[in-house]
Amino acid sequence: MAESKFADHYETLQVSPRADAETIERVFRHLAKRYHPDNKDSGNAERFTELVDAYRILSDPVQRAKYDVGYERIRETRWRIFGQDSALDEISTDQRLRHALLSILYVARRNHPEEPGVGTIELERLLGCPQSALVFHLWYLKENDCIERLVTGHVAISARGVDQLFEIGGPARLSPQLLEPGEPESIAS
Repeated sequence: MAESKFADHYETLQVSPRADAETIERVFRHLAKRYHPDNKDSGNAERFTELVDAYRILSDPVQRAKYDVGYERIRETRWRIFGQDSALDEISTDQRLRHALLSILYVARRNHPEEPGVGTIELERLLGCPQSALVFHLWYLKENDCIERLVTGHVAISARGVDQLFEIGGPARLSPQLLEPGEPESIAS
């Protein structure tokens, strides 16, 4: 299960990896109704297919268990910029977090301009910061028109956000000092 081909079914369904079967089914039904190709207002055949694939895997206990093994392996190898204890009230930490957040959203928009969003659960994982810190920075960036919430519920960088990112030095590059201790530098490549 290569990371580049890895489909994050939890992110697709916008549920936690700890979600129970009932929650997964309820969320799937809601999203499937929204994105069904027959829905003239919000239908999206590609998104609907992704939802069906994710639900097929996560609703079957055996397939979900197999998926979770690979999912955990991928999560362990993903880069982290911050540890849980770094969400201190320090201005420099907040600046680094906003820079990293804008950088992730910039890369997402640049790589997939037609679907540029990143879900908050994925942002929490990538940044390695608690939800409470992330919520504050998402609010701050949204209030300053640097990010926008998409109809999918994901967050994406705006044109103003791209300008802001380049004013503060462009996208953050992963470097050894941004990785957690003990992580190989090759993860950032």
